[in-house]
Amino acid sequence: MLYDVTINGKNYRLELDRPDGRWSCRLDGRYFEIDAILVRADVLSLRIENTAYEIKLERVANDLRLWVGSQPFAVDIRDPRSLRGRARAVEDHGPKKITAAMPGKVVRLLVREGDDVEPGRSIAVVEAMKMQNELKSPKKGIVRKLLVDEGDTVNAGEVLAIVD
Repeated sequence: MLYDVTINGKNYRLELDRPDGRWSCRLDGRYFEIDAILVRADVLSLRIENTAYEIKLERVANDLRLWVGSQPFAVDIRDPRSLRGRARAVEDHGPKKITAAMPGKVVRLLVREGDDVEPGRSIAVVEAMKMQNELKSPKKGIVRKLLVDEGDTVNAGEVLAIVD
């Protein structure tokens, strides 16, 4: 199985195979041995080489986030063979909404309206459950709108900024 994966704005080529009942993985051509167990819906226990991770999947509006421990990652997964995957790649050219992954408080805004941003550049810091989470730009563009101020309380899925 072949996938194009974008994590926090950086693109990767992921190849997964399970020829003899064990998973093998190539990420940008580099080989990894992995084991994966679906613990419950949207939670995966993943072992890569000799390190274990708990991966949680979160869908907010049209966005997909993976939580590795307490660290969130904006993720887009495309199967290059599917028409749906190609259609979604075309959609990346429009404005993208930066949303809060969970309820919290905006502790810092790291950009201003009109700033140029690169994929993965931090836009804001939101504190949730005593953890500070950086929300990053999913694409290269311009910050068109900031919809919150420092100190604002936000709900999960609430749009904080728009990058065009």
